[in-house]
Amino acid sequence: MPETEINDGICYIKEQYVARRPNEAEENIEKQSCKRKLEDSVNNDDVKKLKCETNDAVSKDKVRKRGQNKARPKTFSNARENKPCPSIVNISCKEEKQPCTYNNCQYIHDFREYLKIKKEDIGKECHVFKLRGRCPRGISCRYGSSHITEEGYNIVDAEREKLCVEDTKNTIQSSLQTHLQKRKYDFSASENLVKSFDKQRKSNKSDCNLEIDHAVPSNENINSGVVTDEDLVKLLPREKRSIDWCDKLYLSPLTTVGNLPFRRICKSFGADITCGEMALCESLLKGAKQEWALVKRHECEDIFGAQICGNNPFTITKVAQLLQDNSELDFIDLNMGCPIDLIYKKGGGSGMMHRLPALETSVRCASQILDIPFTVKMRIGVYQDKRIAHNIMPQVKEWGASLITLHGRSKEARYTKLADWEYIESCAKAVNPLPVYGNGDILSYDDYKSRRAIAPSVQGVMIGRGALIKPWIFTEIKEQKLWDISSNERFEIIRKYTNYGLEHWGSDTQGVENTRRFLLEWLSFLYRYVPVGLLERPPQKINQRPPNYFGRNDLETLMASGNCSDWIKITEMLLGPVPDDFIFLPKHKANSY
Repeated sequence: MPETEINDGICYIKEQYVARRPNEAEENIEKQSCKRKLEDSVNNDDVKKLKCETNDAVSKDKVRKRGQNKARPKTFSNARENKPCPSIVNISCKEEKQPCTYNNCQYIHDFREYLKIKKEDIGKECHVFKLRGRCPRGISCRYGSSHITEEGYNIVDAEREKLCVEDTKNTIQSSLQTHLQKRKYDFSASENLVKSFDKQRKSNKSDCNLEIDHAVPSNENINSGVVTDEDLVKLLPREKRSIDWCDKLYLSPLTTVGNLPFRRICKSFGADITCGEMALCESLLKGAKQEWALVKRHECEDIFGAQICGNNPFTITKVAQLLQDNSELDFIDLNMGCPIDLIYKKGGGSGMMHRLPALETSVRCASQILDIPFTVKMRIGVYQDKRIAHNIMPQVKEWGASLITLHGRSKEARYTKLADWEYIESCAKAVNPLPVYGNGDILSYDDYKSRRAIAPSVQGVMIGRGALIKPWIFTEIKEQKLWDISSNERFEIIRKYTNYGLEHWGSDTQGVENTRRFLLEWLSFLYRYVPVGLLERPPQKINQRPPNYFGRNDLETLMASGNCSDWIKITEMLLGPVPDDFIFLPKHKANSY
C-alpha cells in the first residue's frame, strides 16, 4: 500500500465545525460516585448478588440476540380490515365497477366507509398521476385529493396516459408464476445439460484410473446404438452477445439498498453497469414475487444484469435458463462472495469457493445454456490468511465465465480491513485477457485513480459502499473532480428517490411505508458522507471515522447525524409523519470503518 494511503483512521474536520465532546474525566468521576452510592446503600453480599444476577441477565440476553438482524421487528403492518378491496380501488367510472370475486374477502367494499377511516393525505399533488396520467392506487393513494372525485372514482388524464410507456421490465407474469409453483415449467434442457456434463466428468475420471492391462486395444472397434456425427461435428456453446467491459463504472449489486429507485439515482450520476440485488435460486424457481422483484429493470438501465445465488449446479443452471427465457437481461452474475453465514453454511455465496466440482459444473453449464455473458463475483478467499482467488480464477476462465469481479477482502474480514488491490492486480494478470473488475474502498476520484494505478490490468471498477455514501461519485470520477455538494442538492437527491419509490412501490399507505423503510436503510449509509468544505484533509477516505461535527447549516447538521430518530425526521419531511406503531432497526450495520 502506498504511503499516501496510510492513515490513522480519523477523518479530520476543520476546527470551527467540530462539536465539543463531553469531558471524559468528568464522566468517569460521575460514574465512580454513582458506584460508591450503590455500594453504600446495600451491604457487600447484596452487591455481589446483584452483580451476578445482572451479569447472568446480560449474558442470557447476548446469547438470545446473538447474530446480525436477529428478532428484527417488522417496520410497519397494515391490517386487511383497513384496506379497500381491489375491486373498488382503481375505478374511473360507474361502468368499470365489478363485484368482488374473492371468497371470504376481508377488505373494505364501500368506498365511503374506507374514506372515513383513511389517513390524511401527505400532499396535494400525486407524483404518479402527474407522471402517468393515472394513479393505479386510486382511492388508497396518500396523495389522492388531486385525482379522486367525491364519488370515489379515479380521475384519468387520457392524453397523458396514452403518452406514458411502461418503464419497468422483468415483472413476473401470473401464468409463469403458476407454472413454477406447480412445477410444470420445462427445465429439460438445463437438466439434461448438467446430467450429461456430470456423466462426461465421471467417465473421464474413470478413464484416468484405468490400468493399461484393462485398456481396450486400439485396433478394436466397438460400436453400438445409432450412428452419430459427434466425432465429426463438434458441438459448440451458444454464441454469446458481447459486452464492451472496458473502463466502465459498475454499481455493485447491493442487498436491500441496491433497489431499483437507488439504481435510477446512480444511473443519473453516470453509472455504466447496474445489477439487481442478490436473488436466491430456490426462491426464483418457486415463483416468489418478492424474489422476482429483485430482477426488475428500469428502462434507463442500458447495461443491466441479475445476480443469482445458489449452492448446486441444477438450480443455478435452471435459473439461468429461466431468466434468459422470461426476462430482458444483458448478463447474469453468480454470487461467490456473500459472507452471510446463513448462505455460507448451505454452500452458497463465498462457500462455493471451497466446492470446486459444484462450481465447475455450474459455470460450465450456465455459460453453455446462455446466449448472454455469464459472470462471477468473488472474494479473495474465505479466511484472511488463506487467499485462494488466484488459484480459482484461472479455472473459472477455462470454464467459460465472461467476466470476474474480485472484491479485495476475505469473507472473514467483512469490511474491517482495507481491500488489497495489489492482490487484485496479480489475479488480473493471471487470467489476462479475461476482463477483471476490482472492488473495494473507492470513495472519490483520487481513490479511483490510485487503485487503477496499483492495478492497471483490471478493465474497470465496481463501486458499492462508495455509491451508497455518495451516489454522485460516478460524476466525480467521470469529470475528475471533487464535488462540494450542498445540503440542498443532497436533499433534492433524497426527494427524487422518494418519487422513484412511490412509482415503484406505490403511493398508498403500504407503498409509502415501503419507500420510507428503504430510504431509512439508505440513510444509514448517507449520513457517513462528510462535506468537502468541512474537511481539513480532503478527500474523505472510506475507513476514516469523523468526530461529531456541525454542518454549515441546520440541514447539513441533520444529515450528518448517526441517530436513527434524525433519519426518521428526514423521511417525515417528504413522506409525512410515521405511523404510531412504526419501528425501524437498520439492517446494515453501517458503523464499520
